[in-house]
Amino acid sequence: MDTIRAFSRHPSGMIGLAILLVVLVLAVLAPVLYPEDPWEMVGRPFAPPLTDGFLLGSDTLGRDVAAGIIHGTRVSLTIGVTSTLAAVLIGVLIGAMAGYWGGRVDDFLMRVTELFQTIPGFILAILLVATLGPSLVNVIVAISVVSWPPLARLTRAEFLRLRGREFVQAAACQGETPLQVVLRHILPNAISPIIVTGSLTIASAILIESALSFMGLGDPNAMSWGFMVGAARTVIRQAWWMSVFPGIAILLTVLAINLLGEGLNDTLNPRNARSGRH
Repeated sequence: MDTIRAFSRHPSGMIGLAILLVVLVLAVLAPVLYPEDPWEMVGRPFAPPLTDGFLLGSDTLGRDVAAGIIHGTRVSLTIGVTSTLAAVLIGVLIGAMAGYWGGRVDDFLMRVTELFQTIPGFILAILLVATLGPSLVNVIVAISVVSWPPLARLTRAEFLRLRGREFVQAAACQGETPLQVVLRHILPNAISPIIVTGSLTIASAILIESALSFMGLGDPNAMSWGFMVGAARTVIRQAWWMSVFPGIAILLTVLAINLLGEGLNDTLNPRNARSGRH
């Protein structure tokens, strides 16, 4: 309760939460607000916003831009959350093993982590999707692969900091197994920065997915914001609304997640907030 009250007093965090809740509501209500298929041609092409019954206009094939944005919300959030959960699972597992056992295990796992970090994340994502094929599952796999190394290094640092503390040593002396020590004593005390980094990773995942879709490497059967911006880039002077409104959707969602992450960081790590102000 104290954490919730502290977060409620964080203005930027509350703004981010409010925007994100609106985005989530739109994603949930997409079939109700726009029951028709977003790929369906429902009017004349290049209809400007607020004309011919189109709230945000139509695209080159007469498809409703607003319907595409609303349905694209579900795709972007699904990819962002799912890939982040997978990245957190992989990163925490590898980081916990490296930080708790140390020695050769730490050296090996960190060399593997550094191997993935030698290639720029977006380039690696392009290579993976181009090799595996442009599908929703493969996009999630690619984003997960490029997102877990920072989480692994963060988890390792937290475990290295905590494994020598008195309460951890006492638990080990009482005969608790390494798994019990990790799950009961170390991980609960290391979870706050992991949650903050995970929330920010969702924003990065949405941006990567949008960039992949913009380049034509997204799922061709899923309407997404990146695909809409990419499809409109050749007619941006003729129909600006086709790229501007999906771009605003990406901007607001990523901004909301970053504001929420900042609020969580200041709430869960008050020392960071104080040091930042000084």
